[in-house]
Amino acid sequence: MKSFFTSFFASLTALIVVVIGGGLLLGVIVAALATLGQKKPVVVPNGAYLVFDLAANIQDAPAQLDGLAEIMESLGRNSRQVLQLRPLTRALQAAAKDEAIVGLYLTGSLQPAGYGTGYAALAEVRAAIAEFKAAGKPVKAYLNYADTRDFYLASAASEVVLDPYGAVVMPGLASQPIFFTGAMEKLGVGVQVTRVGKYKSAVEPYTRKDMSAESREQSQKLLNDLWGALTTAIEKDRQLEAGVLQKAIDAQGFLRPEVAKKLKLIDRIAYHDEVLTELKAATGRMGSNQSFQQVALKDYAKLVAARGVAAKRQHAGRVDLAVSGRGKIAIVYAEGEIVDGDGFDEGNVYGEKTARMLRQIRQDKSIKAMVLRVNSPGGSVSASEAIHRELSLCAQQMPIIVSMGTVAASGGYWISTVAERIFAEPTTITGSIGVFGLFLNFQGLATDKFGLTFDTVKTGKFADLATVTRPKTAEELALFQTNVDWVYDQFIRKVSAARKLERHVVEEIAQGRVWSGREALQLGLVDEMGGLATALKYAAEKVKLSEDFRVVEYPRAKQFGEAVAEALEGKHHEQTWAGPVGTLLQNAKLQFQTLVRFNDPQGLYARLPAEYYLP
Repeated sequence: MKSFFTSFFASLTALIVVVIGGGLLLGVIVAALATLGQKKPVVVPNGAYLVFDLAANIQDAPAQLDGLAEIMESLGRNSRQVLQLRPLTRALQAAAKDEAIVGLYLTGSLQPAGYGTGYAALAEVRAAIAEFKAAGKPVKAYLNYADTRDFYLASAASEVVLDPYGAVVMPGLASQPIFFTGAMEKLGVGVQVTRVGKYKSAVEPYTRKDMSAESREQSQKLLNDLWGALTTAIEKDRQLEAGVLQKAIDAQGFLRPEVAKKLKLIDRIAYHDEVLTELKAATGRMGSNQSFQQVALKDYAKLVAARGVAAKRQHAGRVDLAVSGRGKIAIVYAEGEIVDGDGFDEGNVYGEKTARMLRQIRQDKSIKAMVLRVNSPGGSVSASEAIHRELSLCAQQMPIIVSMGTVAASGGYWISTVAERIFAEPTTITGSIGVFGLFLNFQGLATDKFGLTFDTVKTGKFADLATVTRPKTAEELALFQTNVDWVYDQFIRKVSAARKLERHVVEEIAQGRVWSGREALQLGLVDEMGGLATALKYAAEKVKLSEDFRVVEYPRAKQFGEAVAEALEGKHHEQTWAGPVGTLLQNAKLQFQTLVRFNDPQGLYARLPAEYYLP
């Protein structure tokens, strides 16, 4: 009841703000809410195809609010469809056994955003598609201009169809970090660093104008490992000889339909309307003015309960996803950069906020185990340790199993060391066990460009240690380096104890170096290959829960009033910048945002050495 009134008054407050801002906007909101309130229950007709619209971002954590996209569209804002990984894969698993579903249709092109739609997540989706196909049901994929992610997913289908004017565009993986050093020099912004680990190159965009030899070495090895996993999976599903795909890509760059068909990457070339006609025939609607019998995957997922190992559709309307009673497993999502403090921005894992959430979990005696899903490049050392501390306390009451997503590196690996078992995908990016400090000063910009000068009165030698108006002295940098060395030692100790590895072994594979999930398994940094479902099943078996156990997810989806208020402020679903110039600007923005998020109170960070913007 308390949560109802909280939500009600939050909603009322949001609407009052809108009324003050303008009655017309209120009318739009009310109309949008009325539309949402009149939604019909999901109907699954017999003989239907399940339609998987790829035009979405697949993220680990739950969507903020079901229907938020519709509200934003009513307000004239662009919105990107968001699909959550676990409900998506469970919907495919349930549909494989659902007699009403006769096939699966994949169409559209994926829209990655933030840390979503990474290759590790797509590997889990591919596995679910393979399970659907293994049930004897056809999987048809229709592609137009398919990039690497699109084709990696579509190649798991039983039939791949390409538009006559389309193409398969997967020239390979590349990482091209942006270096700000030259710009900072021109602006008069000084940068000083302290670090441990020769591969810890996260500071290089602000201190160099190109990659160091170590950075280039680790990036090349990582990309080779990831690309090898992708091409091997594609060649296996398309029944191609090893190396055929690479040879074709190197010869032509992108593959036109005729070439792709000759190489057996696709099965047919056809227009969209021809495929739709085939689907009408397959669902008993040939000659009808109606579209083929279908149900959208995102709608079908609403009918599949979150509980248990086996996924099954509930036939009586939308399933109640609420959880109660004993025997629950908590899935905790750490998705985004780890930053200090408390906040609500998407793409961040706030140390204080997450620690508070973990304390609540620890106090819930009905939670028997935790699966920590990590999809984070790390960040603030202080925030990582605050989360690690609370996880350690939780581990005294329940087993903690880690499922690594697309990236679980540096601070993401720091918090993973609490686990008694770690699962990762071959394409997971992990490791990066290292620490650095980054210190900016604006003396040149302020004085040389704007004529501003500064003077200081202080009571101690290091009283102005945190100033950004001058460079750090050699003595001050030595103090920070001492802190960096100490934190690195603590990191090594945590990994050595958690993974039961000798210190000298950890020191050899640390140094800030990143590894693929496959390499991490061989090095002892992870225990087993597998996705979120595998980790969840392991956790249930560990605490001897029946296969019908309950699942509760953290962080929770936002209450209605919170989501509406943020929608009005335009905090969700930023427009994607398209084209080559847009891509460049978007990457620069993301990298600069990383710099802005460096808010550790000690100025120390355990973060992935570079942003890997993989096509």
